[in-house]
Amino acid sequence: MLLLTPHPSRFTAKLMNPAFSVIFLTTLIGVGQGLFLALYAAELGAAFGWIAVPHAQRFFAAGSALSLAFLAAGLLASFFHLGHPERAWRSAAMWRTSWLSREVIALPLFMAAVAAYGGAHYLGFGATLLLGSAGVLLCLALFICTAMIYACLKFLQEWATPLTVINYVLLGSASGFSFAAAFAASAASADHGLVRVLVYAAGMLTVSALCTRVASLRRNSRLKAKSSLQTAIGIKHPRIVQKAQGFMGGSFNTREFFHGKAPRVLLAVKWGFLALVFPVPLVLLLAGESLSSAVLLEAAFAIQFLGLIAERWYFFAQANHPQNLYYQAIS
Repeated sequence: MLLLTPHPSRFTAKLMNPAFSVIFLTTLIGVGQGLFLALYAAELGAAFGWIAVPHAQRFFAAGSALSLAFLAAGLLASFFHLGHPERAWRSAAMWRTSWLSREVIALPLFMAAVAAYGGAHYLGFGATLLLGSAGVLLCLALFICTAMIYACLKFLQEWATPLTVINYVLLGSASGFSFAAAFAASAASADHGLVRVLVYAAGMLTVSALCTRVASLRRNSRLKAKSSLQTAIGIKHPRIVQKAQGFMGGSFNTREFFHGKAPRVLLAVKWGFLALVFPVPLVLLLAGESLSSAVLLEAAFAIQFLGLIAERWYFFAQANHPQNLYYQAIS
C-alpha cells in the first residue's frame, strides 16, 4: 500500500538475494580460467627462453587437469539453481540475444580446449601453443559472457558498468595465478624461477583487481536511483510512503530480491573481502616466494578464494532491484 503522507519515510533498503550456487559457479570457473592463462603464459615464457619449466610435459598436463577440475566443479554448482536441471540444454537456444546462452556455449567449448591442451602435453603431441591460443580466446570469451550477464542489466545500476567485466577478468585471473604459483611450488620438479614469475604475476593482477574493485565500490556509493515511488506510480506528490507490501506473508519477489541482512552485515562483508582478497594474499605470496614455502603460497590461494566468495556475495547483494520500491517495508 502506497500512501501520501507529510512525514518522511523510514525503511530498510532491499537488495538482491545471492544464490550460493551462482557464487560458486563464478568463483570456481574464474580460478580455472586464471590457472589456464597462467599455464599458457608459462609455456610462452619457456618457448621464448625467458623462464625454465622442468618436466614441462607433466607440469602442463597436470595443471590442465586441475583447471578442468575447477571448471567442472563450477559447472556442477550451476545446476543447483535450476528448477529443472534436465532442461539445462535449452538454455543455449537464445545465443543470439542472451549472454547467459552464450556462457552456456562458451564454458563447455573452453573445457574442451583445456582438455585438448592438457591431453596434447600428456601424449607429447605438438602444436600445444596453437591449442593454447585457441583456449585463451575461449577463456576471454567466457569471462566476457559471464560478466555481461550482469553488466548488460541497465536497470541494476551497480552492475551496468564496464568495471563489472574488468573485475571478473582480473579477479578470476588473480586467483588462478595464485593457485598456479602454489601448484608450481608444490611440484617436486618446479623451478624456483617459475614460481617467482607466477607469484609476481599473481601479485600484479591482485593489485590491479584491488584498484578496479575499489573504483567500482566508489562508483556505486555515489549512484543516484533513476526510479522513485513518484515515477513508479506516476504521482508527483513530494511525500509518498510505502506502508505495506500487499502480502499477508512472503512472496517470490520478497525472497529472491532481498537477502534479509542488516546494513552492518554488508559493511562487515565488504571490509572482510577487501582484506581477504587483496592485502593478506599479497603478503603471503611474497613471504611464500621469499621463504620458498609452498604452504604459504597454498594459504595465500585458500584465503583469497574465501575472500572471493565473500566478494561475489557482496557483488550480488549490493545490487538494488527497482522492484523493491514496492516492497520496502512490512506494515
